[in-house]
Amino acid sequence: MADRLIIFDTTLRDGEQSPGASMTKEQKLRIAKQLERLRVDVIEAGFAASSNGDFDAVRTIANTVKDSTVCSLARANDKDISRAAEALAGSDNKRIHTFIATSPLHMEKKLRMTPDQVFEQARLAVRFARRFTDNVEFSPEDGYRSEPDFLCRVLEAVIAEGATTINIPDTVGYAVPELYGQFIADLRRRVPNSDKAVWSVHCHNDLGMAVANSLAGVKLGGARQVECTINGLGERAGNCSLEEVVMAVKTRRDFFRLEVGIDTTQIVPASKLVSAITGFPVQPNKAVVGANAFAHASGIHQDGVLKARDTYEIMRAEDVGWTANKIVLGKLSGRNAFKQRVQELGIPVDSEAELNAAFAKFKELADRKAEIFDEDIQALFSDESVTPHDEHFKLISLAQRSETGERPHARVVLAIGGKEVASEADGNGPVDASLKAIESQVGSGSELLLYSVNAITTGTESQGEVTVRLARAGRIVNGVGADPDIIAASVKAYLNALNKLYTTTERLNPQTSLAP
Repeated sequence: MADRLIIFDTTLRDGEQSPGASMTKEQKLRIAKQLERLRVDVIEAGFAASSNGDFDAVRTIANTVKDSTVCSLARANDKDISRAAEALAGSDNKRIHTFIATSPLHMEKKLRMTPDQVFEQARLAVRFARRFTDNVEFSPEDGYRSEPDFLCRVLEAVIAEGATTINIPDTVGYAVPELYGQFIADLRRRVPNSDKAVWSVHCHNDLGMAVANSLAGVKLGGARQVECTINGLGERAGNCSLEEVVMAVKTRRDFFRLEVGIDTTQIVPASKLVSAITGFPVQPNKAVVGANAFAHASGIHQDGVLKARDTYEIMRAEDVGWTANKIVLGKLSGRNAFKQRVQELGIPVDSEAELNAAFAKFKELADRKAEIFDEDIQALFSDESVTPHDEHFKLISLAQRSETGERPHARVVLAIGGKEVASEADGNGPVDASLKAIESQVGSGSELLLYSVNAITTGTESQGEVTVRLARAGRIVNGVGADPDIIAASVKAYLNALNKLYTTTERLNPQTSLAP
């Protein structure tokens, strides 16, 4: 019989620490529902004590999600733990995840605490968390760079106090697979009561080895929980990628001999939803969820796949949620057909109003594009305007002129706080002119950190999906826009980002650098 591997998703907590990836409560809830459809074992919904916005998000998810364990992070102090417990109170299946740094560098430079003080605080924190739930996880931050004798002493104590999961973070992505796997194995061997807890791995991708390190921790170290994120989202170079770990274990079951409870057909829908909400596009050659993951350009490869799929494919695209289906609908196409395809694609729709808004955009797109592919439908839901909400900045119309030998010019009509205004500007190109026209009226004072364009499907009729990243006063936001007209998509993305900067809704990244 194969053991079971627990999948702990921290997209909503550690993934959100990526600059510009912070989310509203409603966006977090949408992703949490998709993670539940994915059948993730544990959803780390946030860091309840870090802000009122994150507290509300954790509480809402805890009250909504029923089929997955809902977890909140908490530093090793009574205030954080009490706040996490309050946020999780509505859940029948909850976990408190508490942590404190244990490496000499972190204890001295960051915490300014002695090892004995850290030991005592870790022990008492787990004891306090057990007042609220029997499901308590403990993480020694920067665990991989901790002194083994001290780390073993701490872990033995927290298990004795009732910690049921012990997570060993490679917080800075310093590990290499063989050494990390052996490190986990040595800890389990040296801690006398190690059999009383599930051991977990949490690896960052600074050297590109987060997935390899995590799998080494499982295979060589005996860990039975992996902490990961959708698309490998996370600060710096990101986290261990959920889709890669899950498909590695499933594809190479002969080697890992482990079972996972994930519904893999929900992987691609989850990837697209997270990408759309955060504004972080998935690179085409990304394993499992990239657009090229199952594409074959070489004639030899194409010939082989046509004769026998497994000559060059070790996974089936449909098993992870990819589909080759397309629908061609026009003005007379019905709402029910659209709704059915949305459901087949696994796109979460929270209300009839959201579906109606998306259908209206679908009909508008069908007037401009002969064939509507699944990717086009998914892109409709990446545009936040399908979700009814107040938009301070809204595009009314756009006109631009670009001619060889002439300086490009754009005229933009906007609604700002319900009042219609028009502006014009020249630029180095039509996109530059359009965004300058907007700024001449808005005056946001923001800095454009990123401008990226991706084709959603193939062909010259393809929609372009534009991502922009803006920064102002230490705040970073991403905006996404899709349209067959790249200039219009750029304007939509820019306004989407401006609305995030303007809104009073809690969008500031509530996390701190203290998290593992």
